[in-house]
Amino acid sequence: VVYYASNNELVRTKTLVKICIIQIDASPFRQWYEAHYGVTAGSKKRNEEKTKEEVKKSNHVQRNVYGRKAVSKIGQLLDDQFNTGCLYACVVFRVGQSG
Repeated sequence: VVYYASNNELVRTKTLVKICIIQIDASPFRQWYEAHYGVTAGSKKRNEEKTKEEVKKSNHVQRNVYGRKAVSKIGQLLDDQFNTGCLYACVVFRVGQSG
């Protein structure tokens, strides 16, 4: 827990509650984004993209990725979070609650 508007005690004890801001690792999200859209997330990774070897993909997968590139724009703030290696997320449900 990084931020909770009502009570700093919950931040200190790292208690998950509704509407709190948490910090999570960006690696799995970056890998999914790169595989799904074919675009590298984060400015630091763009420089390494040129040296990276291209993985052989079928024509069908290449067409899907090419079609997704048009809608693959992410905001500058999210791009900066990918660079730092951590993403901020808001918990919008109570822990243990289902349905």
